[in-house]
Amino acid sequence: MRLDDGLICLRFETMKVVSALAAVRHLLDTGAVRRGDTLLDSSSGIYAYALALACHRYGMRCHIVGSTTVDRTLRTQLGILGARLEQMEPSSDLKLDQKRRVERIQEILREHPEYHWMRQYHDDIHYLGYRSVADRIRRETGQERLTVVGGVGSGASTGALARYLRAARPDVRPESGPEVRPGIRPDVQLVGVQPFGSVTFGSEHVSDPEIIIAGIGSSIPFGNVRHRSYDAVHWVSFEAALAGSVDLLRRHAVFAGLSTGAGYLAARWERRLTPDRTVLFIAADTGHRYADSVFARHAEAARLEDLAPHTVMTTRSLALPWSRMDWSGAPAPTEAVTAAATG
Repeated sequence: MRLDDGLICLRFETMKVVSALAAVRHLLDTGAVRRGDTLLDSSSGIYAYALALACHRYGMRCHIVGSTTVDRTLRTQLGILGARLEQMEPSSDLKLDQKRRVERIQEILREHPEYHWMRQYHDDIHYLGYRSVADRIRRETGQERLTVVGGVGSGASTGALARYLRAARPDVRPESGPEVRPGIRPDVQLVGVQPFGSVTFGSEHVSDPEIIIAGIGSSIPFGNVRHRSYDAVHWVSFEAALAGSVDLLRRHAVFAGLSTGAGYLAARWERRLTPDRTVLFIAADTGHRYADSVFARHAEAARLEDLAPHTVMTTRSLALPWSRMDWSGAPAPTEAVTAAATG
């Protein structure tokens, strides 16, 4: 959806359906699983629905260990699709919620070693589905200078789009190794969006008084995040993301989730910084599950014109409600890689 000159929204109803369908298809094609097997994973929401849809399509059983944030609507959808949901007890501490989910996954695997753990946070088969999305972006934008903005989350969506979009370019930044030569900018730039309190890009020391935005950040290390792929990172609070979501609906009639509001806020700023580039941001889901927690509070929303990020040089200087840093292909913070394989 072209919202403005140089500003494009990549709109999904449920983004992770793209990765779940391709991942399950790949597992079947390679013989890693067979129809009728049980696929297991942990989710805060969108991936649970996506995996349940993929399992329903391919005749698999689905077992989800769900976050405390899973709402009634999603529980109903999972039930209709035949998925089994184990939901964590209510908790205001999402770090504890995530830790409990990981522990429960390990217990289930000990009880049922025949289950296949999808490992959405660590298995890069979840990149595969975004190849066709990247091809479509390339065809429809026709742009040589493109900036992709999106929530980092598990690392699959933004990481995969950047990988596939850059693969067709002569000046691709490698996933590791030497940086791009001084003075040469890749024609596809990647900007990640994070909540405060997330370990992935080093903001775990800054807490958001409202809540960590589930789905785009994490309190545990994720193996699918390729930190060297990112050119810049925005950390966005609940308050600022709410303003973005409300403005996106008012200004462009796009009703999308909280992570989209954060991405829209960051994309507008990137467009302002580099007016010669086309900026595309990801809308990962619809706004329905945020009707009460976000959109009902629209009267509180700040005007986007009154918001600007703190520009920081290191993560030690991060500050609410919004900060931005040139990441420039730097490696992962130490805390973001420690014991990454256990999540």
